[in-house]
Amino acid sequence: MNPFAYVRAERVEDAVAAGGADVRFLAGGTNLVDLMKNRVEQPAAIVDITRLPLARIVETQDGGLSIGALVTNADCANDARVRTRYPLLSRALLSGASPQLRNMATTGGNLLQRTRCGYFMDPAFPACNKRSPGSGCGALDGHNRMHAILGASPQCIATHPSDMAVALAALEAVVVVRSPRGERRIPMEEFHRLPGDRPERDTTLAPGELIVAVELPSAGFAERSAYLKVRDRASYAFALVSAAVALDVHDGTIREARVALGGVAHKPWRARETERLLTGARLDADVFARAAKVCVAGAQPRRENAFKIELAPRTVERALQLASRSA
Repeated sequence: MNPFAYVRAERVEDAVAAGGADVRFLAGGTNLVDLMKNRVEQPAAIVDITRLPLARIVETQDGGLSIGALVTNADCANDARVRTRYPLLSRALLSGASPQLRNMATTGGNLLQRTRCGYFMDPAFPACNKRSPGSGCGALDGHNRMHAILGASPQCIATHPSDMAVALAALEAVVVVRSPRGERRIPMEEFHRLPGDRPERDTTLAPGELIVAVELPSAGFAERSAYLKVRDRASYAFALVSAAVALDVHDGTIREARVALGGVAHKPWRARETERLLTGARLDADVFARAAKVCVAGAQPRRENAFKIELAPRTVERALQLASRSA
């Protein structure tokens, strides 16, 4: 770990004033500290935000919830309002990591966690455009079983590891950030980036911007939603493919559908064509199967991850079946 300056912020204003391009905000530290130990992340300064008043879940004026950036994943998943009104989010959170990590990991930190691509996580591998721009992508022709089949580029085929972010994408949450320039609200679908030719940039955050909350809209799809995660083992494993599905149903007809995938792209992937085919359709197994098939349209698999082209539609189809029965 390289030397760095340490600042403990007592107010949000102090934290954002201390932020910058070469500064990292420290909350639970479940990802950042490991990256610093391995010298993947080498910030000049750390701003400790653990004392900021951002660890509450409060009601919003439009009937939704505002989840503070320092609310732990465990507290969020087990909050009665989240379990009752946003069960999709609770299920996604409980499928991630381990109980010990969920007790430490925070809402803001979960959004900012970085890919678990082995070429990124280990500086012994020199070729990683995300860690060292211009060095190449070792995963393109290397080990790529866990990697992206959608939205990737020749610069990077890494996937985003968050379960929580997939659920938030389906719920169309909004990320609230603060900087010396004021407050900004970022729709969840615009928060994470596809790699393009700048894979070192994971999000659309500007340097020094601090996540202060994630806001959930009033529509939580509590009656018909499901989160399904397919992984190599039952706990403490990242998704091969995951699906967050939310349905608004009236008299057996789907009025609105939200489908987001994890484990297939550099960010949570909204399956827009699948949603279009579901909207206005009846709750029907054949409809689910047809709509699920198009969720990987345009996929570009690599040598070891072509199985995801079949696994992803099956995961979406099964999640749709679970959501249709959850009421």
